[in-house]
Amino acid sequence: MERVIRPGQYYGSRKGMLAKYDRLARKDAFTGASAEEFEQWGKQARKTLGKLLGLENMEKCPLEPKVLERVEAAEGILREKVLLQVEPEVYMPVYILIPEKKQEEKQDCFIALPGHMGAGKYSVAGCTEIPVVREAIERFHYDYGMQLARRGYVALCPDCRGFGERREEDLQKDTEEAFLSGSCYQLAHMAEPLGLTVAGMCTHDVMRLVDYIEERGEWRLETLGCLGFSGGGMQTLWAAALDDRIRQAVISGYLYGYKDSLLILNGNCSCNYVPHLWEHFDMGDIASLIAPRPLLVQSCRDDHLNGPRGLENVYEQLEVIRKAYGLYGKEDFLRHDIREGGHCWHGEALDAVTVMTGQAQGR
Repeated sequence: MERVIRPGQYYGSRKGMLAKYDRLARKDAFTGASAEEFEQWGKQARKTLGKLLGLENMEKCPLEPKVLERVEAAEGILREKVLLQVEPEVYMPVYILIPEKKQEEKQDCFIALPGHMGAGKYSVAGCTEIPVVREAIERFHYDYGMQLARRGYVALCPDCRGFGERREEDLQKDTEEAFLSGSCYQLAHMAEPLGLTVAGMCTHDVMRLVDYIEERGEWRLETLGCLGFSGGGMQTLWAAALDDRIRQAVISGYLYGYKDSLLILNGNCSCNYVPHLWEHFDMGDIASLIAPRPLLVQSCRDDHLNGPRGLENVYEQLEVIRKAYGLYGKEDFLRHDIREGGHCWHGEALDAVTVMTGQAQGR
């Protein structure tokens, strides 16, 4: 005897939500026709986005950096572990990969942000001595911090909130699943009733890492880059859009329209969802705020996160971004790198970073 019944029809809400999206979404999109109008729009857009993220409720404090260890991560690459205070009594561990200097000039550096299911900084920094991290790297090619360091860039690889050593209590366990996972769900439940968001807390923390880079003063600020895959791409999007101290950006596996990828695909992680965001902007509107700084977007043709229409959903957002770059006559500062297969980072994106670094410095 079956213990449940099988309804002949279901009465879900998604169809109605899609109609609401069409009626309410993107009311603050740019409608001007000049770079001057875009600059004015951008100032207001950043204010709106900062309020939606809850940045006004984030607290700054002295960073009080502490170097916890220095080890040789690979031949010619030093790995420092630094602990930063990003808010009062809120701390962020960061692995910093420092390659040997080849010349007297300051080194270029990138912030390399982690996504999901990679144990935070451990995968990005290439900690292959940890078996489950090695498997995550093999699956997603997740060690892009180490890939940058091998190319001569200083790579700062932080634990974002809820990952690695920053997991909340429910995931402070020694199981493989807990070690690889993140506690965005718990963070969102704590944050949103306080007027905060997971995306906003992560954006604040990236900005504090930029503060640290400025305070340390060892690396070239005028070419500072930010890079991330999947959830790391989300953080890169937000941080580069809102902090113009980031001079170039690489967003991989995270640039598409919200309707297809986060409303129709409504089971994604809580870190993606910002209350009232869709009423004001789509993702292309946010990314257009990076213009005219060098930006590379990497998409995989069969990435399920693109949504049911696939790359068409990506192309629509890129067209919004491309129009912004066109206002500055900088269309060549925007690149779209399309790779075959599913959700994965492809290191070929780094082939463009040398050119992008030159563009960022104006050389």
